[in-house]
Amino acid sequence: MDVRRSGDRFRGGDPATGGSAGIETLHAFSFGRFYDPDNLRFGPVLACNEERLAPGAGFDEHPHSHTEIVTWVVEGELTHRDSASHSGVVRAGDVQHLSSAAGVRHVERNDGESPLTFIQMWLAPLRPGGEPSYTHVAGIADSTPYALPEAGAMLHVRRLSEGGRSAVPDAAGVYVHVVRGEVRLGGEELGEGDSARITEPRGLELVALGSVEVLMWELSAV
Repeated sequence: MDVRRSGDRFRGGDPATGGSAGIETLHAFSFGRFYDPDNLRFGPVLACNEERLAPGAGFDEHPHSHTEIVTWVVEGELTHRDSASHSGVVRAGDVQHLSSAAGVRHVERNDGESPLTFIQMWLAPLRPGGEPSYTHVAGIADSTPYALPEAGAMLHVRRLSEGGRSAVPDAAGVYVHVVRGEVRLGGEELGEGDSARITEPRGLELVALGSVEVLMWELSAV
């Protein structure tokens, strides 16, 4: 189990000035001008970015290809539009999945009046190409994982009260990201923004040390 701490994430964007005004990003993996050859990916997981957008801020139209982009809104509302004629507003507790396939362009903005925070995760597809697709699941339940067969992965959402327990999936690999609260995982304590990369977990359990929200990717290969 490889634990990565929130404070060690690369800080991108600029919350006050410049072309990315009102945007702050925390990167868990190598991204853009931040390059670490030992931190490129974990299995299909290429990126786990925590994005914080002030009201009116956003990412202008930009391209993606051969990437499965999954977004989890923590607070606020995310407005999405893309070149394949998909659009929508994603709210806290929703899962958004954009399969960029052979190529798509999209816009992401905070058109609301409150700050927006979302976790965006990029996964590599098992096979390149195809047609872009868009899925929006409103208010996904804890007991309903979101399958991402394009990347050989499945997303589990865990919301637990203090003392609550959840088994970590037995899989080739599991990527854990703590959205809120603190948890105990094996012999480690993880706080908000911390993550763990686990290879072949067996009988591992996550224990809530308070009210928590956790994202877990079950991976078929690492």
